[in-house]
Amino acid sequence: MDKIYFEKMSFYGYHGVFEAEAQLGQRFYVDLEVSLDLSKAGRSDDLNDTVNYADIFNLVAHIVEKERYKLVEALTSTIADRLLEQFPFEEVKVKVTKPNPPINGHYEAVAIEMVRTRRKGS
Repeated sequence: MDKIYFEKMSFYGYHGVFEAEAQLGQRFYVDLEVSLDLSKAGRSDDLNDTVNYADIFNLVAHIVEKERYKLVEALTSTIADRLLEQFPFEEVKVKVTKPNPPINGHYEAVAIEMVRTRRKGS
């Protein structure tokens, strides 16, 4: 299966359990790996035979920037589910990184990664 990658898309969102996170917001990074058959687009060199990368980016941007989730798990799951609903992907891998969660300690970031596969007949 062929793959399209989006690496370290950057968004400003208001996700988190604490009220301060909802008010102040912070940067989130999203990585995607989506699987689909790209052979027709490879032969035709025609955008109509593939998915428009801008449409994918805009969907993820809307979810991260316009919606609110307490858990990064819920945010990640929503992105994966909507990608499968709106695009002809066989599988999606979504990783959401939260660089500054309110945890005492020394670390660079926390991240959630989820893989979802299209169900047969969907």
